[in-house]
Amino acid sequence: MSSTKGVFTALSGAMAQSTKLETIANNIANVNTPSFKRDQQLFKEYLTANEKPPSVIQVPKIPGSIESFYDMQGGDKSFVDTNGTYTDFSQGGLKSSGNPLDVAIDGKGFFEVATPQGVRLTRHGSFTLDGNGQMVTHEGLPVLLQGTGAGDESEVSSRVIRTQSLNGISIAENGDVRDGDALLGRLSVVDVDQLDGLQKVGNSLYQKKPNFVINQSQVTTPNLKQGFLETSNVNIVQEMTDMITTSRNFETAQKAIQAYDSMTERLVNQVPKTS
Repeated sequence: MSSTKGVFTALSGAMAQSTKLETIANNIANVNTPSFKRDQQLFKEYLTANEKPPSVIQVPKIPGSIESFYDMQGGDKSFVDTNGTYTDFSQGGLKSSGNPLDVAIDGKGFFEVATPQGVRLTRHGSFTLDGNGQMVTHEGLPVLLQGTGAGDESEVSSRVIRTQSLNGISIAENGDVRDGDALLGRLSVVDVDQLDGLQKVGNSLYQKKPNFVINQSQVTTPNLKQGFLETSNVNIVQEMTDMITTSRNFETAQKAIQAYDSMTERLVNQVPKTS
């Protein structure tokens, strides 16, 4: 029975390394994605005796003896458990794009964009003008100016950047958007007090995690670079090194599973014959 229980510990380790490999592979795949932030998988030790209530776990309180090895109900086992995904929000490099509507954030902050699901945050400043003269993201989502903070649909609609000019748009370091000499407004660049409270929702967008309270505020003096894009903060050498290490750990866990399987086979097929 001990080998049967032990195989689950090895299996949980293999599953954890497999999940980590998927995260590393996604980082490598996005090494050239502008403003991409690398992810890192976090794990914890799941101690059965600590996770189950006392009414379920009945650990013997008698001194060490043969009776102490019975009725543990898994209290002597621990497993590897996923503890979530951590996103590294460190600054990426700045690369000149030659496009006057590309904007990079040098420092803290996120652009606000309007989506059908509500306002979302992004650092991907690859903007363009659509057929209606609105400044939008590479996915066609309207980029927002600073607002009153009301957050309703009409307030968000009034913050959309609209212009009929195709060549006269300029964006200052503080976020002021001008069409020639006319000031259209200031780009909304916001920061949050707890970056751990943000989660990726695809297309370089972020939103607040459910049931997670974070405070959002305008960056008073943003440092924006027109004609630049922020590059991914993925270090390809580090990711490849982590992939090799994780692959070896996965192979080690597989060997442990095979060893437990071999022990179980001997208990079933050979021990009864010798007895």
